[in-house]
Amino acid sequence: MRLDCPDEPPGVTVVTPAMEHPTMSTTSLKLPEDVKRLAVAAAKQQGVSPHAFMVDAIRAAATNAERRAQFVADAVASREEAVESGKGYAADEVHAHLRARARGKSASKPKAKTWRA
Repeated sequence: MRLDCPDEPPGVTVVTPAMEHPTMSTTSLKLPEDVKRLAVAAAKQQGVSPHAFMVDAIRAAATNAERRAQFVADAVASREEAVESGKGYAADEVHAHLRARARGKSASKPKAKTWRA
């Protein structure tokens, strides 16, 4: 539900949950006028309310941030494992394996090699 609040400056839309979701919290989101216009236009194009569009956009951004953080954590753990073990894979062998698999051909997995003396 959108509320027009005379106490808020121009360009501020107060977004509140619909009454059928009473457990949702209310947040006031101050948007620059150009961002608000973009959100409203995108919502209209998608056939949803500006509120639904903003909720989906925030959910997508938060989910992407979580995925990115997990990706970085996995990369750090992989690097630590490679440094500790002293083993890794030759890039050209990995690329050849992936190209063969992408063409639907069977290919043996590259073998880890010691890269450190």
